Order: sequence, then C-alpha cells, then structure tokens
Amino acid sequence: MGKSKDLQGEGNYDAAREFDQAEEKFVKSGKVEQAARDAEPKNEKEKEKEEIERAEEQAREHAKGEDPQLKRPKGGKP
Repeated sequence: MGKSKDLQGEGNYDAAREFDQAEEKFVKSGKVEQAARDAEPKNEKEKEKEEIERAEEQAREHAKGEDPQLKRPKGGKP
C-alpha cells in the first residue's frame, strides 16, 4: 500500500512551511513593532479596565447565585 501524496500524517507539513514563510516575510517587512503597538491597550487605564472586565466575566461564569447571607437581618437570624 503506497502513501498518498496528500496524506499529511500527524502534522501538515505544507501548512507549517507556508506559515513559517509568511512569518519570516512579516518579520522582515519591519512591521512587527507597529503591529505590537497597535495590539497594546491604548493606556494603563484601558489595560486595567480590560483586566477587570475579564475577571468579572470569569466570576459571573463561576457564580452559583446570590449569597443568602446577604439577605439575613443584622442579628444573624433569619
């Protein structure tokens, strides 16, 4: 049984080669620094805001509902 020319096995060598070539071309283009700056949050406040929003979203995903202790009277008895 012969191997198919299109069969890639555990890795797609053609795609990996194409990616490597595109990456090398991008690096040589001199656009890496600008792309990194464009990807950065515009300022520290924006960065902090994004981190807080991500943390809040994760907390909401893990939340099971409101804490019943929040609805108890101050004496501690229901």
